[in-house]
Amino acid sequence: MTDINKDKLKGEEEVKKNNVRITLTCRNVKNVERVCTEIIGKAKSKEDVKVVGPIRLPTKRLDITCRKSPCGEGSKTWEKWEMKIYKRVINLVCTSADIKEITSIKIDPGVDVELIMTDSE
Repeated sequence: MTDINKDKLKGEEEVKKNNVRITLTCRNVKNVERVCTEIIGKAKSKEDVKVVGPIRLPTKRLDITCRKSPCGEGSKTWEKWEMKIYKRVINLVCTSADIKEITSIKIDPGVDVELIMTDSE
């Protein structure tokens, strides 16, 4: 065994860090921003956590245009419906214990959270 390996065994164990990508999706921009600021606030309060974000992805607009009249008679009037989907991405480099503490927040209804975790090399 080399001296470096012996030192690691004698001293403190090296904690494994993970790359984490948190994706927040919602139809209401205020809910997404509130959850995003809470996650980032908790992450920045930790010492060993590296935070990148929030990255604001382009808003998806879904449009539907349909006739008001059910039978097709009368003047040609149209209704327009629109739904916007907002998305935020947060990248973290931290341990799995830190992830549990950071993500233990109250999430508003309608906010979808996707968490992807990979090993840091």
